[in-house]
Amino acid sequence: MAVGIGTQEVAGGQPVPTTALPGTPERKQRALRLPRSPKIIAGLAILAFFVLWSIVGPLVAPYDPSRFFASAPVPLPPSAAHWLGTTQLQQDVLSQLLVGGGDMLLVALIAGVIATALSVVIGVTAGYLGGLADDLLSMLSNIFLVMPALPLLVILFGFLGKSGSDDLFLVGFIISVTGWAWGARVLRAQTLSLRNRDYVDSARIIGERRWRIIFAEILPNLTPIVASSFLFTVLYAVGTYSAMAFLGLVNPEWNWGGMLYFAQSYNAELSGYWWWYVPPGLLIALLGTALVLLNFGIDEFINPRLRAAGLTRRTGSRKEARALRSQQFGLTSVLLDSTASAATAGTARDGGQA
Repeated sequence: MAVGIGTQEVAGGQPVPTTALPGTPERKQRALRLPRSPKIIAGLAILAFFVLWSIVGPLVAPYDPSRFFASAPVPLPPSAAHWLGTTQLQQDVLSQLLVGGGDMLLVALIAGVIATALSVVIGVTAGYLGGLADDLLSMLSNIFLVMPALPLLVILFGFLGKSGSDDLFLVGFIISVTGWAWGARVLRAQTLSLRNRDYVDSARIIGERRWRIIFAEILPNLTPIVASSFLFTVLYAVGTYSAMAFLGLVNPEWNWGGMLYFAQSYNAELSGYWWWYVPPGLLIALLGTALVLLNFGIDEFINPRLRAAGLTRRTGSRKEARALRSQQFGLTSVLLDSTASAATAGTARDGGQA
């Protein structure tokens, strides 16, 4: 009978390889999958909540967010009539919260789609073509990477005026201009590692066109990175749109950044009117948390080291994690034959007697 590492018991001296960890059922070894990741599930749940909020919120808002109520010298605290109190102008804070989520999600989605498309086209093209095209496109990416985004956005939004700042598509496009370069650099680096793979060389040898190789051979292998880049850009757009609204450079009325702008204008934080600025700030932070959890979950799924760490936390066994990492990074299995073991033990015993 032979005893092996990474093998089952054998009959007739022939090992039968197995992929299961010692003491770990095969079902547990495959326990970590993208839909089952706690980060993915939590992020999707929170994001679905905000999507539902943006759709249903304007329909269930108790009042028109621009409606003025009884005149009062200061904002009124939460009450039965106004669950989250009123603003300095006696407008209902809850109604503004319910109405203000849709514009932010729409702008973030537009910016994410445009920036991701730019990063895919520029990054993958530069990485695959190489040469002068790679140098020029990489130089363009580097320029946008080092360019200070906030001053540029302030200047661009300053030229828009009131009518331009109300155009959500235009606002999303301007934000995407400053958010595509990071993803393009990452995709270029990954494309450089893929363009000389055997399946790409085979497609090139049989005469496939460049665009077909890029979109059918290379881009499908970059899908997780593209998804991570999209989520990062959406998160960037949420923060940027909130910052521009807080500075009063875009339509500041019925979005969460605009609520912070008006609260700051009337010194709500210094006067203790917490119901005016805390709810929109928490909602922006919670939306950002959902996108970060999704991004971390995708990173954990595509990164072998993080995937091994995730399985370690699930099984609770460090020994199993070490064995999993050994299998992932190609340690060769060692087979110890019982005949060779007996011969070695006999030699050692004879030497001891001598």
